[in-house]
Amino acid sequence: MKLILAIIKPFKLDAVREALTAAGIEGMTATEAKGFGRQKGQTEIYRGAEYEINFLPKMRLEVVVDDGQVEAACAAIRDAANTDKIGDGKIFVVNVDEAIRIRTGENGAAAL
Repeated sequence: MKLILAIIKPFKLDAVREALTAAGIEGMTATEAKGFGRQKGQTEIYRGAEYEINFLPKMRLEVVVDDGQVEAACAAIRDAANTDKIGDGKIFVVNVDEAIRIRTGENGAAAL
């Protein structure tokens, strides 16, 4: 099993969810996050004053999938979240040793 962590732009959340559903991925956790990368934030003007925003709003997605679904899930996220502009985000894939469904006690791939 693998944990896929994806950092995406907030307005792409619904598109990514739909793409993952179409790829056969059944569950996802989304958390609001703030961060910056190479873009180093942005400058905005509010009521005539200029403000520098160092941390931009992002969404952090967490998806646990079976080893055979990793490529499809990553491709779905990449295709749906891509805007061809700086700040589109990143995808990280991490090993998962165990998963346990609390309600039934199922473990491993059956818990997904």
